[in-house]
Amino acid sequence: MTGAADSAAGTPLAGKVAFVAGASRGIGAAVARALADAGAAVAVAARSELRGNLPGTIHTVADEITSSGGTAYGIACDVTSEASVESAVATAVDRFGGIDILVANAGVLWMGPIESTPLKRWQLSLDVNLTGVFLVTRAVIPHLRKRGGGSLIAVTTNGVTMLDRGANAYWVSKAAVERMYLGLAADLAPDNIAVNCLAPSRIVLTEGWTAAGGGQQIPPEMVEPPEAMGRAAVLLAQQDASGTTGTIQHSEALTLQPR
Repeated sequence: MTGAADSAAGTPLAGKVAFVAGASRGIGAAVARALADAGAAVAVAARSELRGNLPGTIHTVADEITSSGGTAYGIACDVTSEASVESAVATAVDRFGGIDILVANAGVLWMGPIESTPLKRWQLSLDVNLTGVFLVTRAVIPHLRKRGGGSLIAVTTNGVTMLDRGANAYWVSKAAVERMYLGLAADLAPDNIAVNCLAPSRIVLTEGWTAAGGGQQIPPEMVEPPEAMGRAAVLLAQQDASGTTGTIQHSEALTLQPR
């Protein structure tokens, strides 16, 4: 695997700026911490300015990063609002001088059968999981182009290919994201921008999963720590169009690849 970064070992993202959408908890928070540990300045973006039903806010994650010696700033961002996304991206650029990396992670989980899915749940899944990725991606592309390249990463799910598990709004919305990003890789290759999807290899028991899982008991061998997604995101964040692009990667498989 080749990448654009050529920094000291241990800080391959030094000098880079990452915008992580959906970073107040779970996979997004783990990715934000991992990118910061790798040397990137991180815009920690999400709706959660104050703690609600689930733990974690943009400020607690940003504070954890800065208290560990990293650079981060919490930015309020509702990915279903075009105005909010544009404002959040502009704030990140003003704060850090540009953007090199996007991790589009914001998402909502609804895995009920199609026949019992309320329209509002279907629409919310599409609004957050698909249109939200479209909005943040569209907003950051000009800033990556100004930097001479960069990396776009959309967080998806291994459930897209599990056709024997039926259909639900979550998997459908993530499948659409994968199609968007695979096509976008060709569009942005002349701009030296890598475009990849990243899915967990197994189940990540995030706060959102726990709240929506209905008490499901997951065997330990099927559980993946969120830090595995963080490590994989660091590898993809180092890419540009000369390296890995136009792919759907799985976290543990990616980190086991020979370098």
